[in-house]
Amino acid sequence: WTEWNGKYRDTVRDFWRGEQATLGEFASRLTGSSDLYAHTGRRPIASINFITAHDGFTLNDLVSYNEKHNEANGEGGADGESHNRSWNHGVEGPTDDPAINEVRWRQQRNFLATLLLSQGVPMIAHGDELGRTQSGNNNGYCQDNPTTWVDWDLDADQAAHLELTRALVRLRRDHPVLRRRRFFAGAAGHGGESELRDIAWFGTSGEHMTDDDWRLGYAQAVQVFLNGSAISDPDTRGEPVVDDSFLLLYNAAAEGVDFTLPGAEFGEAWTCVLDTDHTLDRGAELLAGATLTVTGRSTLVLTRPPLES
Repeated sequence: WTEWNGKYRDTVRDFWRGEQATLGEFASRLTGSSDLYAHTGRRPIASINFITAHDGFTLNDLVSYNEKHNEANGEGGADGESHNRSWNHGVEGPTDDPAINEVRWRQQRNFLATLLLSQGVPMIAHGDELGRTQSGNNNGYCQDNPTTWVDWDLDADQAAHLELTRALVRLRRDHPVLRRRRFFAGAAGHGGESELRDIAWFGTSGEHMTDDDWRLGYAQAVQVFLNGSAISDPDTRGEPVVDDSFLLLYNAAAEGVDFTLPGAEFGEAWTCVLDTDHTLDRGAELLAGATLTVTGRSTLVLTRPPLES
């Protein structure tokens, strides 16, 4: 039995629009929501993770509108959800402001990166992979016209967004550490971290998260280590599964934040595979303990091969 995880949707939307909430809630959703499903014997596959669905805003509209605009539906704007956890970034609807458009595209990349790097089953609403808009209509059930159709004549921004989505899908497909079949052993509110060392959470200083860190209601930046050498389930032939390890850096704050990478025991050198701000080139290398500035509202994904035993 699997189900749409509404808490995942709400938590991730709030995280990226800068709402105050504990990192424990974000960590629970990122690691498959064991707090919701493990007590009934289910596994991460039970959680259908999503940001948007067929009803509600598209991903583009989620970052472009504060309010629904359903006048064309003929119900006086009374239909559709009114509490969307959306944010227009300063202007309602389309704008020629390049700074606003850039952060809107970056936020869409952040949402997709979070979704496709989370444990559980990712669900992408049609057209979100290329930035489809419904012009703020969040209840398009009655619109069989360009409002709800997919326009495949892509501009440069849409084409780049589609390629980013493809890259994320390939990354998830190629790395079993990103789609574990069992929950992490530790408490969901502490990101599943346990003595198994299959996952570890760090503050921006590169130090392990403390109990006080987990309770902070205003923290907006965190880094997550996923250990590709500590996957508990064997493959279909009963052989151990060994994968690359990942370090995920999330910065939902408005401004850039300095991150210090964890010590060499987690990896002596890391390679960039994704930066939603395009500051670091793919293939750029960072050493353990290095300090770098992660742009406000952006995601950085680093990887390293398995350590030699």
